[in-house]
Amino acid sequence: MFFFDVRDWPSILEKRARIKELNKNERHIDNQIVETRKELNLLKTNAQTIEKYAREKYLMKKDNEDLFIINTASANK
Repeated sequence: MFFFDVRDWPSILEKRARIKELNKNERHIDNQIVETRKELNLLKTNAQTIEKYAREKYLMKKDNEDLFIINTASANK
């Protein structure tokens, strides 16, 4: 005769694996938060960082410049 209990071994192992996965995701998100805060601090304090961010993220340029975009993902194929 078998009894089904919430504390059986397969469910315990499954829950431990899920906890490991969630802890790994939490560490990853914490690292992203730290990096984002560092970047935000630089953007608040450094004008050169603001210019670099605008150029890289929004493809902005000065009036007397030409902008060439090279897509490295398609160049490798």
